[in-house]
Amino acid sequence: MSDRDRRALAILGVALTLAAAIYFWPVGTATEVVSAEIDSPEAAELRLQKLRQVIATIPAKRKLAEQVQAQLAAREKGMILADTAAQAQAQLMQTVTRLARNQQIDVAQRDLGVIQPLGKDYGSAAVAVSFACQIEQLVNLLADLAAQPDLIATHELQARAGDAKKKIVAVRLTVTGIMPKKLVPERKGPMAF
Repeated sequence: MSDRDRRALAILGVALTLAAAIYFWPVGTATEVVSAEIDSPEAAELRLQKLRQVIATIPAKRKLAEQVQAQLAAREKGMILADTAAQAQAQLMQTVTRLARNQQIDVAQRDLGVIQPLGKDYGSAAVAVSFACQIEQLVNLLADLAAQPDLIATHELQARAGDAKKKIVAVRLTVTGIMPKKLVPERKGPMAF
């Protein structure tokens, strides 16, 4: 064997010994012990005092939440309640027709409008009616609409001159009512907002 071969075998032996040591070395097998930090009695008492303060505020927060719920119920009292959006529109149409009949107004045409979201918690339903009446009857109808306990309002009013001698006007009145958001149908597709 040549000198060169002996040196190569010696280097190979050292390399194999080093490789074996690295391969069989116990790395990462030791488990770490995590212990809970032990609190002092003073720290535990301070934490207990803070928890008692938080618990003491719960009855006041419940009372405040009940008051807010009562106020919300009072404000939503006039909302149109129905099982479906179509039923809500029908109720709104009945209200408008009844008020028109009370003023001796004959409704010539009835149209259902759009149902759309109103904020994140409510929806609105619209109905439109067309009729001819005297100006006094129209003013009284608008006053009756405003006096209703329901959450309804005049959305649009179009009046055109009719018979000037009898003070008759041709009217198209759109009324909107508030309803729960769950009745508003979800729009799908590119036109959904």
